[in-house]
Amino acid sequence: MPNPDEEEPPTSETPDSPRRTTPKRHRRLRKAAALLGSWLVLAGAAAFSILASNGAASPAKPELSHVAPAVRALASSLPWPADGQTALWAEGVGTLGTCGKQTPVPIASVTKVMTAYVILQDHPLNSPSDQGPDLTIDTQAASESLSRDESSAPVRAGQRISERRLLELMLVPSAGNVARLLARWDASTEAAFVAKMNAAAAQLGMRDTSYTDAAGINAQTRSTAADQIKLAEAALTDSTLLELTAQRDTRVPDDPTNLPNTDSLLGVDGVVGGKTGSSTPAGGALMWAARRTIDGQERLVLGVVLHQNAGTTPEQGRARPQSRA
Repeated sequence: MPNPDEEEPPTSETPDSPRRTTPKRHRRLRKAAALLGSWLVLAGAAAFSILASNGAASPAKPELSHVAPAVRALASSLPWPADGQTALWAEGVGTLGTCGKQTPVPIASVTKVMTAYVILQDHPLNSPSDQGPDLTIDTQAASESLSRDESSAPVRAGQRISERRLLELMLVPSAGNVARLLARWDASTEAAFVAKMNAAAAQLGMRDTSYTDAAGINAQTRSTAADQIKLAEAALTDSTLLELTAQRDTRVPDDPTNLPNTDSLLGVDGVVGGKTGSSTPAGGALMWAARRTIDGQERLVLGVVLHQNAGTTPEQGRARPQSRA
Protein backbone atom coordinates (compact mmCIF):
# COMPACT_ATOMS: atom_id res chain seq x y z
CA MET A 1 0.00 0.00 0.00
CA PRO A 2 1.45 3.36 -0.97
CA ASN A 3 1.79 5.98 1.71
CA PRO A 4 2.41 9.72 1.84
CA ASP A 5 6.13 10.33 2.15
CA GLU A 6 6.54 13.04 4.72
CA GLU A 7 9.52 14.72 6.26
CA GLU A 8 11.10 13.49 9.47
CA PRO A 9 11.85 15.91 12.30
CA PRO A 10 15.43 15.93 13.48
CA THR A 11 14.42 17.00 17.00
CA SER A 12 11.36 16.70 19.18
CA GLU A 13 10.33 20.28 18.56
CA THR A 14 10.82 20.69 14.84
CA PRO A 15 8.87 19.24 11.94
CA ASP A 16 9.78 17.43 8.87
CA SER A 17 13.04 17.26 6.99
CA PRO A 18 12.80 15.63 3.56
CA ARG A 19 16.58 15.22 3.53
CA ARG A 20 16.37 12.62 6.29
CA THR A 21 14.53 9.36 5.68
CA THR A 22 14.12 7.18 8.76
CA PRO A 23 11.90 4.22 9.67
CA LYS A 24 10.01 6.52 12.01
CA ARG A 25 9.12 8.84 9.14
CA HIS A 26 7.59 5.93 7.21
CA ARG A 27 5.92 4.46 10.29
CA ARG A 28 4.23 7.75 11.23
CA LEU A 29 2.92 8.42 7.77
CA ARG A 30 1.94 4.82 7.18
CA LYS A 31 -0.20 5.21 10.28
CA ALA A 32 -1.85 8.33 8.85
CA ALA A 33 -2.08 6.80 5.38
CA ALA A 34 -3.79 3.75 6.82
CA LEU A 35 -6.73 6.01 7.59
CA LEU A 36 -7.03 6.81 3.89
CA GLY A 37 -5.22 4.32 1.69
CA SER A 38 -7.34 1.31 0.59
CA TRP A 39 -10.78 2.85 0.63
CA LEU A 40 -13.96 0.98 1.48
CA VAL A 41 -16.70 1.69 -1.04
CA LEU A 42 -20.04 1.49 0.73
CA ALA A 43 -23.30 1.12 -1.19
CA GLY A 44 -26.50 3.01 -0.44
CA ALA A 45 -27.71 6.58 -0.77
CA ALA A 46 -24.06 7.62 -0.82
CA ALA A 47 -20.72 5.85 -1.06
CA PHE A 48 -17.71 7.05 0.85
CA SER A 49 -14.40 5.47 1.64
CA ILE A 50 -11.67 5.46 4.21
CA LEU A 51 -9.37 2.84 5.66
CA ALA A 52 -8.86 2.97 9.38
CA SER A 53 -6.64 -0.06 9.75
CA ASN A 54 -4.47 1.12 12.61
CA GLY A 55 -4.07 -2.07 14.56
CA ALA A 56 -6.73 -1.29 17.16
CA ALA A 57 -8.40 -4.32 18.74
CA SER A 58 -11.85 -2.79 18.30
CA PRO A 59 -13.21 0.14 16.32
CA ALA A 60 -13.60 3.50 17.98
CA LYS A 61 -16.98 5.10 18.49
CA PRO A 62 -17.45 8.18 16.26
CA GLU A 63 -19.34 11.33 17.15
CA LEU A 64 -22.27 11.48 14.70
CA SER A 65 -24.69 13.95 16.30
CA HIS A 66 -24.20 16.44 13.45
CA VAL A 67 -24.44 13.87 10.67
CA ALA A 68 -27.60 13.91 8.56
CA PRO A 69 -29.98 11.14 9.74
CA ALA A 70 -30.14 9.67 6.23
CA VAL A 71 -26.44 8.82 6.27
CA ARG A 72 -25.86 8.30 10.00
CA ALA A 73 -25.99 4.52 9.74
CA LEU A 74 -23.52 4.64 6.89
CA ALA A 75 -21.17 6.91 8.85
CA SER A 76 -21.35 4.69 11.92
CA SER A 77 -20.34 1.67 9.85
CA LEU A 78 -17.07 3.22 8.72
CA PRO A 79 -13.92 1.77 10.31
CA TRP A 80 -13.03 4.78 12.41
CA PRO A 81 -9.51 4.84 13.91
CA ALA A 82 -9.00 4.44 17.63
CA ASP A 83 -5.87 6.60 17.71
CA GLY A 84 -5.63 10.37 17.33
CA GLN A 85 -8.40 12.39 15.71
CA THR A 86 -10.34 12.06 12.46
CA ALA A 87 -12.99 14.10 10.63
CA LEU A 88 -14.78 13.43 7.33
CA TRP A 89 -16.88 15.52 4.95
CA ALA A 90 -18.56 14.73 1.62
CA GLU A 91 -19.79 17.09 -1.08
CA GLY A 92 -23.56 17.21 -1.23
CA VAL A 93 -23.88 15.48 2.14
CA GLY A 94 -21.82 17.51 4.61
CA THR A 95 -20.15 16.11 7.69
CA LEU A 96 -19.73 12.36 8.10
CA GLY A 97 -18.69 12.83 11.70
CA THR A 98 -15.57 12.93 13.81
CA CYS A 99 -13.70 10.42 15.90
CA GLY A 100 -11.32 10.81 18.81
CA LYS A 101 -11.26 13.49 21.47
CA GLN A 102 -11.22 16.85 19.70
CA THR A 103 -8.51 18.43 21.83
CA PRO A 104 -6.14 20.92 20.14
CA VAL A 105 -2.89 19.19 19.12
CA PRO A 106 0.14 20.24 17.05
CA ILE A 107 -0.56 19.94 13.32
CA ALA A 108 2.93 20.42 11.81
CA SER A 109 2.95 21.22 8.09
CA VAL A 110 -0.82 20.89 7.67
CA THR A 111 -0.55 24.52 8.87
CA LYS A 112 0.54 25.47 5.35
CA VAL A 113 -2.97 24.91 4.02
CA MET A 114 -4.14 27.93 6.03
CA THR A 115 -1.09 29.89 4.88
CA ALA A 116 -1.99 29.17 1.25
CA TYR A 117 -5.66 29.93 1.90
CA VAL A 118 -4.89 33.40 3.31
CA ILE A 119 -2.40 34.17 0.53
CA LEU A 120 -4.97 33.27 -2.14
CA GLN A 121 -7.67 35.28 -0.40
CA ASP A 122 -5.41 38.34 -0.56
CA HIS A 123 -3.73 37.59 -3.90
CA PRO A 124 -6.01 35.34 -5.97
CA LEU A 125 -4.81 33.47 -9.03
CA ASN A 126 -7.67 33.77 -11.48
CA SER A 127 -6.86 30.97 -13.92
CA PRO A 128 -4.51 28.00 -14.28
CA SER A 129 -2.24 30.17 -16.42
CA ASP A 130 -2.18 33.05 -13.92
CA GLN A 131 1.25 32.97 -12.30
CA GLY A 132 0.62 35.99 -10.09
CA PRO A 133 3.28 38.62 -9.37
CA ASP A 134 6.96 37.81 -9.11
CA LEU A 135 8.42 38.04 -5.61
CA THR A 136 12.03 38.74 -4.76
CA ILE A 137 13.67 36.14 -2.55
CA ASP A 138 15.08 37.84 0.52
CA THR A 139 18.21 36.90 2.44
CA GLN A 140 16.21 35.30 5.24
CA ALA A 141 14.48 32.82 2.93
CA ALA A 142 17.79 32.05 1.24
CA SER A 143 19.63 31.44 4.51
CA GLU A 144 16.78 29.31 5.86
CA SER A 145 17.07 27.08 2.81
CA LEU A 146 20.21 25.65 4.45
CA SER A 147 18.38 24.67 7.63
CA ARG A 148 18.46 21.04 8.71
CA ASP A 149 15.55 21.58 11.09
CA GLU A 150 12.69 21.57 8.59
CA SER A 151 11.73 21.07 4.96
CA SER A 152 12.98 23.86 2.73
CA ALA A 153 13.46 24.86 -0.92
CA PRO A 154 16.86 25.94 -2.32
CA VAL A 155 15.94 29.52 -3.23
CA ARG A 156 18.61 32.20 -3.68
CA ALA A 157 18.64 35.81 -2.47
CA GLY A 158 17.62 38.23 -5.22
CA GLN A 159 15.92 35.52 -7.28
CA ARG A 160 12.52 36.41 -8.76
CA ILE A 161 9.88 33.69 -8.48
CA SER A 162 6.16 33.84 -9.20
CA GLU A 163 3.50 33.61 -6.53
CA ARG A 164 2.19 30.38 -8.06
CA ARG A 165 5.58 28.69 -8.03
CA LEU A 166 6.21 29.77 -4.44
CA LEU A 167 2.86 28.32 -3.38
CA GLU A 168 3.86 25.07 -5.09
CA LEU A 169 7.18 25.07 -3.24
CA MET A 170 5.38 25.53 0.06
CA LEU A 171 2.69 22.90 -0.55
CA VAL A 172 4.45 20.22 -2.61
CA PRO A 173 7.87 19.67 -0.95
CA SER A 174 6.56 21.52 2.15
CA ALA A 175 9.15 24.31 2.19
CA GLY A 176 8.96 26.19 5.50
CA ASN A 177 11.32 28.95 4.36
CA VAL A 178 8.92 29.71 1.51
CA ALA A 179 5.90 29.73 3.85
CA ARG A 180 7.53 32.46 5.93
CA LEU A 181 8.61 34.38 2.82
CA LEU A 182 5.01 34.43 1.56
CA ALA A 183 3.85 35.57 4.99
CA ARG A 184 6.29 38.50 5.00
CA TRP A 185 5.32 39.42 1.43
CA ASP A 186 1.64 39.51 2.31
CA ALA A 187 1.74 41.22 5.69
CA SER A 188 5.28 42.66 6.10
CA THR A 189 5.99 40.45 9.11
CA GLU A 190 5.22 36.84 9.94
CA ALA A 191 3.55 37.96 13.17
CA ALA A 192 1.13 40.18 11.26
CA PHE A 193 0.40 37.34 8.85
CA VAL A 194 -0.27 34.92 11.71
CA ALA A 195 -2.88 37.39 12.99
CA LYS A 196 -4.55 37.08 9.57
CA MET A 197 -4.42 33.29 9.84
CA ASN A 198 -6.18 33.39 13.20
CA ALA A 199 -8.74 35.86 11.88
CA ALA A 200 -9.47 33.52 8.96
CA ALA A 201 -9.79 30.60 11.37
CA ALA A 202 -12.30 32.58 13.44
CA GLN A 203 -14.32 33.40 10.31
CA LEU A 204 -14.47 29.70 9.45
CA GLY A 205 -15.68 28.84 12.95
CA MET A 206 -12.44 27.09 13.95
CA ARG A 207 -12.87 27.74 17.66
CA ASP A 208 -10.22 25.31 18.88
CA THR A 209 -7.42 26.48 16.57
CA SER A 210 -4.47 28.73 17.32
CA TYR A 211 -1.81 29.54 14.73
CA THR A 212 1.55 30.79 16.00
CA ASP A 213 3.59 30.51 12.79
CA ALA A 214 3.12 30.20 9.03
CA ALA A 215 4.90 26.87 8.54
CA GLY A 216 3.81 24.67 11.45
CA ILE A 217 7.29 24.37 12.93
CA ASN A 218 6.05 25.77 16.25
CA ALA A 219 4.40 23.05 18.33
CA GLN A 220 2.08 25.70 19.78
CA THR A 221 0.32 25.90 16.42
CA ARG A 222 -2.57 23.64 17.34
CA SER A 223 -5.94 22.56 16.04
CA THR A 224 -8.43 19.70 15.96
CA ALA A 225 -9.54 17.45 13.13
CA ALA A 226 -13.03 18.94 13.47
CA ASP A 227 -11.62 22.43 12.91
CA GLN A 228 -9.27 21.40 10.11
CA ILE A 229 -12.11 19.78 8.15
CA LYS A 230 -13.77 23.23 8.14
CA LEU A 231 -10.62 24.64 6.59
CA ALA A 232 -10.45 21.74 4.14
CA GLU A 233 -14.01 22.47 3.02
CA ALA A 234 -13.12 26.12 2.38
CA ALA A 235 -9.65 25.55 0.94
CA LEU A 236 -9.77 22.31 -1.02
CA THR A 237 -13.07 23.12 -2.71
CA ASP A 238 -11.15 26.02 -4.28
CA SER A 239 -9.91 24.65 -7.60
CA THR A 240 -6.72 26.73 -7.50
CA LEU A 241 -5.58 25.58 -4.08
CA LEU A 242 -6.59 21.97 -4.74
CA GLU A 243 -4.64 21.97 -8.01
CA LEU A 244 -1.56 23.35 -6.26
CA THR A 245 -1.58 20.49 -3.76
CA ALA A 246 -2.06 17.99 -6.59
CA GLN A 247 1.28 18.72 -8.27
CA ARG A 248 3.42 15.59 -8.39
CA ASP A 249 6.58 17.66 -8.13
CA THR A 250 7.99 21.12 -8.64
CA ARG A 251 11.36 22.85 -8.67
CA VAL A 252 13.01 26.19 -8.06
CA PRO A 253 13.50 28.05 -11.37
CA ASP A 254 17.01 27.63 -12.80
CA ASP A 255 17.68 24.75 -10.40
CA PRO A 256 17.64 21.20 -11.81
CA THR A 257 16.67 19.62 -8.50
CA ASN A 258 13.30 17.90 -8.70
CA LEU A 259 11.26 18.39 -5.52
CA PRO A 260 8.59 15.66 -5.22
CA ASN A 261 5.30 15.99 -3.42
CA THR A 262 5.50 14.67 0.14
CA ASP A 263 2.16 12.88 -0.48
CA SER A 264 2.73 9.73 -2.54
CA LEU A 265 -0.99 8.84 -2.27
CA LEU A 266 -1.75 11.27 -5.10
CA GLY A 267 -3.54 9.43 -7.87
CA VAL A 268 -4.29 6.38 -5.71
CA ASP A 269 -7.93 5.46 -5.01
CA GLY A 270 -9.13 8.81 -6.34
CA VAL A 271 -6.86 10.99 -4.21
CA VAL A 272 -6.53 14.38 -5.91
CA GLY A 273 -4.78 16.56 -3.34
CA GLY A 274 -4.10 17.42 0.26
CA LYS A 275 -1.25 18.14 2.64
CA THR A 276 0.93 15.99 4.86
CA GLY A 277 2.52 16.93 8.16
CA SER A 278 4.91 15.25 10.58
CA SER A 279 6.83 16.14 13.72
CA THR A 280 7.56 14.52 17.05
CA PRO A 281 4.91 16.62 18.88
CA ALA A 282 2.36 16.26 16.06
CA GLY A 283 3.04 12.70 15.00
CA GLY A 284 1.67 11.99 11.54
CA ALA A 285 -1.00 14.29 10.11
CA LEU A 286 -2.84 14.31 6.80
CA MET A 287 -5.48 16.46 5.14
CA TRP A 288 -6.73 14.79 1.97
CA ALA A 289 -9.16 15.22 -0.90
CA ALA A 290 -10.48 12.50 -3.18
CA ARG A 291 -13.06 12.21 -5.93
CA ARG A 292 -15.49 9.30 -5.87
CA THR A 293 -18.47 8.39 -8.00
CA ILE A 294 -21.53 8.33 -5.75
CA ASP A 295 -24.89 7.34 -7.24
CA GLY A 296 -23.49 8.09 -10.66
CA GLN A 297 -22.20 11.53 -9.69
CA GLU A 298 -18.59 12.43 -9.00
CA ARG A 299 -18.23 14.04 -5.58
CA LEU A 300 -15.39 15.46 -3.55
CA VAL A 301 -14.67 13.70 -0.25
CA LEU A 302 -12.41 15.36 2.33
CA GLY A 303 -10.75 14.01 5.43
CA VAL A 304 -8.34 15.00 8.18
CA VAL A 305 -6.36 12.73 10.50
CA LEU A 306 -4.18 14.15 13.28
CA HIS A 307 -1.88 13.00 16.08
CA GLN A 308 -0.98 9.58 14.74
CA ASN A 309 1.84 8.04 16.77
CA ALA A 310 2.65 11.39 18.36
CA GLY A 311 5.35 11.99 20.92
CA THR A 312 7.88 9.40 19.83
CA THR A 313 11.51 10.28 19.27
CA PRO A 314 13.52 9.52 16.12
CA GLU A 315 15.44 6.88 18.10
CA GLN A 316 12.21 5.14 19.10
CA GLY A 317 11.05 5.27 15.51
CA ARG A 318 14.22 3.63 14.29
CA ALA A 319 14.01 0.95 17.00
CA ARG A 320 10.43 -0.12 16.27
CA PRO A 321 9.51 -2.37 13.35
CA GLN A 322 7.70 -0.73 10.47
CA SER A 323 3.98 -1.43 10.29
CA ARG A 324 2.41 -2.71 7.12
CA ALA A 325 0.13 -0.43 5.11
